[in-house]
Amino acid sequence: MMETSLASTSYQQSRTKLETYFDKTARKAWEDLTSDVPVSGIRATVRKGRDEMRNLLLSTLPTDMHGMRLLDAGCGTGALAMIAAQRGAHVVAIDVSQGLIDIAQKRTPSHLSIDWRVGDMRSHNLGIFDHVIAMDSLIHYDENDIIGVLKAWSQRANQIAFTFAPGTAMLRTMHFVGKAFPRGDRSPAILPVSEARLSQDIGVALPAWSIDFTQRVSSGFYKSQAMGMSRR
Repeated sequence: MMETSLASTSYQQSRTKLETYFDKTARKAWEDLTSDVPVSGIRATVRKGRDEMRNLLLSTLPTDMHGMRLLDAGCGTGALAMIAAQRGAHVVAIDVSQGLIDIAQKRTPSHLSIDWRVGDMRSHNLGIFDHVIAMDSLIHYDENDIIGVLKAWSQRANQIAFTFAPGTAMLRTMHFVGKAFPRGDRSPAILPVSEARLSQDIGVALPAWSIDFTQRVSSGFYKSQAMGMSRR
């Protein structure tokens, strides 16, 4: 059975929306957001929050990663992947968007060797890893699909750190209001998830794993929750 046939319909639909959004609608905006060019006040808070979250996730990794393999799942324009590579890790960085990968490759210093890929972050073909990092790549998926992705990674990793959209009142309101916009103007929905329910479901679905930490980053319009897991 092919891997893609194991994914739920909602997972495949979310991937398609993300690919369309980042390749056709938001590539330039995302390129600016992840650079040093001036951005609007709202986007500046998002940039600040993303920088804080990236630093948080990087703090969970060893400073010396020589001999280690890291999967940057949903790598975007590649900032985290480049820092991990500078620490000596062999990095496989994958994203659903060819456009974002193109930007990442152009920004990569010549002395770094990163395996950039476009495709499904769940793929078994990516190999076995010491660490999997997924910064804001699961925020567009519902709880069932998040568990499905974590189960796929758990088969070939020892530690996983990822983020999800916390089930705050503000995020739930934004999700509801966003549905009122014309379909062509919508960005991919951010789906708020209950931390307590997600933690409980991880315990049931992945009994060989333990949750090591959970920490929220909040900066203006940026709201994201980090969670770290390791094999017992």
